[in-house]
Amino acid sequence: MPDGTDLLCIRPRGVLRGAVLTLVFTGVLATAAATGSLPRQEPAAERTGATPDAGRRSGDRAPVDSAALRRAAAAAMADGKSGKEAAEEFVSRSGDRWGAVYDKREYEEFEQSLDGAYTGVGLSAGRADGDRVRITRVRSGGPAAKAGLRTGDRLVSVDGRPVDGLSVSEVVALLRGDGVPGSSVALRVERGRAAWTQTLRRARLATEPVTVRRLDDGAVLIRVEAFTKGAGTRVRDAVRDAPAGAGVLLDLRGNAGGLVEEAAVAASAFLDGGLVATYDVEGEERAVYAEGGGDTERPLVALVDGGTMSAAELLTGALQDRGRAVTVGSRTFGKGSVQMPSTLPDGSVAELTVGHYRTPAGHAVDGSGITPDLAAGERAEERARTVLSGLGGGS
Repeated sequence: MPDGTDLLCIRPRGVLRGAVLTLVFTGVLATAAATGSLPRQEPAAERTGATPDAGRRSGDRAPVDSAALRRAAAAAMADGKSGKEAAEEFVSRSGDRWGAVYDKREYEEFEQSLDGAYTGVGLSAGRADGDRVRITRVRSGGPAAKAGLRTGDRLVSVDGRPVDGLSVSEVVALLRGDGVPGSSVALRVERGRAAWTQTLRRARLATEPVTVRRLDDGAVLIRVEAFTKGAGTRVRDAVRDAPAGAGVLLDLRGNAGGLVEEAAVAASAFLDGGLVATYDVEGEERAVYAEGGGDTERPLVALVDGGTMSAAELLTGALQDRGRAVTVGSRTFGKGSVQMPSTLPDGSVAELTVGHYRTPAGHAVDGSGITPDLAAGERAEERARTVLSGLGGGS
């Protein structure tokens, strides 16, 4: 599974971005699961409304009392203790599966990541050969690339700490360090029989959330790694720029989420308005809609896998439920809960689950994911291209 600094050290997580609903991710804060978040005010891109599936489901836990959480943090601080630690204990006892508490710096880094920028060394790390960690991608122009590191190199240690046996999230956290541009990190690397220590300096890097490639058969492959700011517009522009009649292969594999507003814009590239998803906030039903004028005729296949999370699942569900795309791959992750950020007295931020979102047909995503129309494993892209050709989207 791809993971690492060039993917914002992915850890899905939600955050307030002005007046935009988010189901988001970021990395160094790492856990292996996506979450979502709501703003503190009603987003302009949403409308409220009732559906037959409105309201809290019987199996859902009651939301954590944010006021009580703030009181617990304040009481701890009055006693000379850590307000953040008290909040973490409160959230842990609550049973909120996706609740979390971040210090001010962590949260600021996360907000910056949603703008498509991060501090790192420009590589992704993944597990291979049992517990061994290898470099799975090197970003062109980044510190790792300039130092000559390559995909496939084995990562032995980071700043002297062996990485075998650590989770990918822990490795990413070591690579990120304190997140300060210019800070150094020493990597012990092996390539074949050669082994050496490479010292890199972290740099401020920009992400490439959307890449577009013309396939040999004339179809267009649009790969979306994350729904950071501007990603939806780039998808829409890619569809508009595609040759007439060319099919689109929308690759959402490994997409850990992002801004829901961006996912809705991406949906608008393929839909002529209408419902994208509904979500509840403490029992109040709301909805996200696509804009009108999308390309509803162009053949479309969406590629998904177990790393397709959160906002990416929201887009997948909309395209599948509304019959706009054939989905190919494996069951998606299943992250459909919604978090609300709450600032604590010490400046740290708690994200607490307040609701869940559902697809246009009313299917709950949280815990179950989305089952693709056609199951496919390692040869998923090949099968997806075959399906697209059968739809008339390739020669």
